[in-house]
Amino acid sequence: MSTATTPTSVVRSPGRTGRVVFWIVIVLVCLLLAGLTAAVQSSTGPTREPLDPGSTTASGARALVRVLEQRGTRVDVVDRVDDLDRSELDGATVLVDDSAGALDAAVARRLGRSAEHVVLLTTDRAALDALGLDVVPAGPVLGDATVATSGCAVPAVAAAGRLTVTGQGYRTSSDGPAPTGTDLCVTTGSGDDRVAGIVRTATPAGDVTLVGTTGALRNDTITTAGNAAFALDLLGSGDRLVWYTPTRTSADAAPTIGSLAPPWVPGALLLLGLVAVAAGVWRGRRLGPLVVERMPVVVRASETTEGRARLYARTRDRTHALDTLRLAALRRIGHRLGLPRGTHVDEVVRAAARATGRPPAAVGAVLVGGPTTDDRALRDGATALDELERAVRTATGAPDPHPTTRTPHRNRRGARS
Repeated sequence: MSTATTPTSVVRSPGRTGRVVFWIVIVLVCLLLAGLTAAVQSSTGPTREPLDPGSTTASGARALVRVLEQRGTRVDVVDRVDDLDRSELDGATVLVDDSAGALDAAVARRLGRSAEHVVLLTTDRAALDALGLDVVPAGPVLGDATVATSGCAVPAVAAAGRLTVTGQGYRTSSDGPAPTGTDLCVTTGSGDDRVAGIVRTATPAGDVTLVGTTGALRNDTITTAGNAAFALDLLGSGDRLVWYTPTRTSADAAPTIGSLAPPWVPGALLLLGLVAVAAGVWRGRRLGPLVVERMPVVVRASETTEGRARLYARTRDRTHALDTLRLAALRRIGHRLGLPRGTHVDEVVRAAARATGRPPAAVGAVLVGGPTTDDRALRDGATALDELERAVRTATGAPDPHPTTRTPHRNRRGARS
């Protein structure tokens, strides 16, 4: 006699399969967008950084570089300190555009010892201290206003006559007068808000000029007021201009948390991200309908009530026992009278008094009452609650749900015979 075995086939829910496919597509799209973003950011397209010497946009500085070259000044654009070290800096002006805050303090000190004229564009405190500039950034200076500069001690600034103040403001770190040998020009504001747009001080090799009025060098404002004369006089005084723009990705940049991390950290972070996404997809799936567990024992409500009653009797806490009966009666009477849940006990008392025709004080004494001192007071209080509930049911036309006689539970442990 042979028994035929029917192969069991697993049928997947089409809804679950659709959700899994949906999340897989979402993960693939996110990875694709991340790859495209990285590719776009790493491409060698035209830069949009402010004062980029090769940019013809409004914020670029291509017009200034072109005019300098036409006047016979050679402009070398470098972004690595190695190229800067190989350059002959004697007699050359070095423009350090550190708008990204990537200039290493050691490189700044080296420039102060080797370059005769340094023009600095930065708000980094470390670079300012390294070049001996006793000033601190005071916030941006907005607007397109111009100020007179004829009284400035910096020759290039004084010769300009008027300069655009747009850019960055600086003030002395001690909130007092400028230190000896330091010149503050292109000042705006008044009182405690007074800031300078240009600061010059001496270095071991010559001088450094901190330029905060970067609006005087931009393509869109180079022809305003005396901006062009100032820029050409400041940067084109020699035969050569070295335009140095440190970047955070270069080896000579100031160290960051990312550069100090081991090379395996980015890969580990990417792997952890993929694991988190996979865990979310795995744990986010639907686990199916809830299963009702069959309880081994069914406890009736009457047995629970009798158990609590025995506890009250054992501790002789008659007041607590009667208060429990009063709270239950309050809820039932309020529901019978159509009152919402959470109604104050005084409202229930007044409504029950109106329905039964009893005085509110008498109804309150039954539903609220006071301490219960003996068994007789407990029995009388429970009887009064039953009578009041029966009167409310009669007034509202509801039948009495409690029979007049009860059959004792002889099969239950602890029941009276």
